[in-house]
Amino acid sequence: MGTAVARAADQAYGGLPADGAITRAGARSGGHAEGDARATTRGAVIIPAHDEAAVIGRTLRALAPLTRCSEVEIVVACNGCRDDTAEIARGFAGVTVVETDEASKAAGLNLGDRAATAWPRLYLDADIEVDPAAVAAVFAELAEPGVLAARPRFVYDVSGASLPVRAYYRARARITAPARRMWGAGGYATNAAGHSRFAAFPALTADDCWFDALFADEEKRVVATEGMRVRTPRDVHALLAVLTRQHRGHVQASTGDTAAARVRSLIGGIRRISEATDAAWYIGLTAWTRLRVARAARRDAGAVWERDLSSRGIPGVVA
Repeated sequence: MGTAVARAADQAYGGLPADGAITRAGARSGGHAEGDARATTRGAVIIPAHDEAAVIGRTLRALAPLTRCSEVEIVVACNGCRDDTAEIARGFAGVTVVETDEASKAAGLNLGDRAATAWPRLYLDADIEVDPAAVAAVFAELAEPGVLAARPRFVYDVSGASLPVRAYYRARARITAPARRMWGAGGYATNAAGHSRFAAFPALTADDCWFDALFADEEKRVVATEGMRVRTPRDVHALLAVLTRQHRGHVQASTGDTAAARVRSLIGGIRRISEATDAAWYIGLTAWTRLRVARAARRDAGAVWERDLSSRGIPGVVA
């Protein structure tokens, strides 16, 4: 099913937002979390966290109803933290905190896997808010025959973002993308059978792309839920840092260059002047990103984990 058709169908399904839709702070269209996070829910939420003191509390507050489910484990895997991430996480009842000195998302994911005992497992970025009802729905989907990977829908929260950043994400939301992709949403889940496809998470930047490639389309599901909230960068400088890391991860994972196809999809869908303006920002920022990565490669620069600190309320961009 094409993305445009799929999104139209999605929007008609219970009034839920389309996968990858644009939203603002406070917007909500799904059911109430506590009513839907049933006591029968079983599984684990694993959150790798590196210096996430600014956001880990927000993420765990959203998950709080799940801690009252006796068979749901929430594990925060602190990797190389130099701040109060672990201390803040330990302040939440029902949350298990494990730590390693190695500042590596892969190390955090593997550490969380070793600490968890329940299945299925949702691997969630530390700055992503997810409705407990969405977690329950994904875990239920992973109990269906033949389903090995799943995630909730996600939405881009552009609150506080500058005009170029909002334009970029409006354009991005209009690009045709695989309907059952696991990447780009801030979290993905699998069951024990799916996890048997790999022994451990590799040291890759684009772990979600790597995970997605492990499964055939018919083995994956994007569940019709309240969207996981992905907060976008607030300014161009922060956005470029995020895009640089993402592009480097795609190169590292050898996922193939889809830039030309994305641009064709974007341009082909232009119907208004405002959409053309959004497309221009998207194309320009994408080209700038690729130039940055190419220059860094020529300099043989060491690995740097660029991330958005603007949406975390922290001055600066690269950490």
